[in-house]
Amino acid sequence: MACLAIASPFIGCVAHTQPDELFQLRPESAANRAMQTRLFETKDGTELLSASAAVLQDLGFQVEESVREVGFLRATKERSAREYGQDLARFFVFLLSTPLVLVQQPPIVMPVDLHQKIAATLVTRPVSPDVTRQEVRVVFYRVVWKGEGSAGRQGIPPGEQRMEMLRDPAIYQTFFAKLSKAVFLEPFAL
Repeated sequence: MACLAIASPFIGCVAHTQPDELFQLRPESAANRAMQTRLFETKDGTELLSASAAVLQDLGFQVEESVREVGFLRATKERSAREYGQDLARFFVFLLSTPLVLVQQPPIVMPVDLHQKIAATLVTRPVSPDVTRQEVRVVFYRVVWKGEGSAGRQGIPPGEQRMEMLRDPAIYQTFFAKLSKAVFLEPFAL
């Protein structure tokens, strides 16, 4: 009951999203979809899914889930997320905040990105009535975990994370270039 009395002034502080805003497409949505999608001339959706899995494995991913009946595939890989610029910024912020010790405040320690899990979600589907064309859509995203830090007397615990879609066109171009070669070469493999 005491918690409710303390929290009641803050209940109205949350920004509410209107339902009609949830389904609005952003201007970059069409460009993202075009970057993530390609059409292939093939009748065999299972073969296309298999080639996609092979390309992802070539790129260092491990297939975690595959449902051939619906043309779905999910693969991941784990990497370090450490970047030179982050460590440098962390050092300079710490250095510039050391005078806070004079006013009995601890220096600021910025958290840095430590680890990331990059994932690819892929879906294939037929787009022509005679099932001679297949659409492949792949979305790359990552989850990044931060290390510990502090701001004043408040500590930032390790393990804080964020998720973001990867929008670098080079990643998608590389994937589709390799997939195009794999689909073209696969019928001739011995």
